[in-house]
Amino acid sequence: MAVRHRNNVRVVGTEDGPTVVLAHGFGCDQNLWRLVAPVLAEHFRVVLFDYVGSGRSDLRAWQEERYATLDGYAQDVVDVCEELELRNAVFVGHSVSAMVGVLAAAAAPSRLGSLVMVCPSPSYIDEEGYRGGFSAADIDELLESLEANYLGWSATMAPVIMGNPERPELGEELTNSFCATDPDIARVFARATFLSDTRQDLTSVTVPTLIVECDQDVIAPREVGAYVHAAIPGSRLVTLAATGHCPQLSTPEATAQAIIAFVKDLA
Repeated sequence: MAVRHRNNVRVVGTEDGPTVVLAHGFGCDQNLWRLVAPVLAEHFRVVLFDYVGSGRSDLRAWQEERYATLDGYAQDVVDVCEELELRNAVFVGHSVSAMVGVLAAAAAPSRLGSLVMVCPSPSYIDEEGYRGGFSAADIDELLESLEANYLGWSATMAPVIMGNPERPELGEELTNSFCATDPDIARVFARATFLSDTRQDLTSVTVPTLIVECDQDVIAPREVGAYVHAAIPGSRLVTLAATGHCPQLSTPEATAQAIIAFVKDLA
């Protein structure tokens, strides 16, 4: 199956200069980049895609065994880069995709030359000396609720994840995105996301890296951004004056400008 069709790949922007690959997080698709992508496209070639199982990807290609770990999503990234013959691209990953980008860069170092990690979290579970934002019991309860009633979970959790209660349309959009995902596929992706621990993989990152965090984020609190920043030598940390876990929707201009400044500094 052609990767362009399988992953609903779209390429926009200028043919000159760097290529920026935008990757969505759990329960989302490339549409959540719609406010950022046009701004980036004024400066760069921009690649958008959906992970298999998300958005308008070809669901016939989904296999639980492959997508039960983050390695399966990293392979999607590598496949897209190989299909487009990308070299030294800038990978922008939101949420869990930030860590997918770390895995993809390690698997195909010639394809990805730098990373932008938007609201990353290498582990969501608190441990002694590490704050991920949730207890193990919290994560167990979250997954049990998701598996018992995915649509109900989506309607409850999406506004919490989005934040910005004074802008309910943002929470509604994320709810609709979650609800558009097949519940069985969402269950597998959720377990791959919330039970992952990729902290050790951060030590392998040698490419230029930007970490973008929000000032208030219940999914990836500031302590997580500080941890990722400390774990990746030479990384840059930018804290947006933003609330919630999806700054590409709540503060798209600031998100885009942070990415543009970082990419232009690479030149």
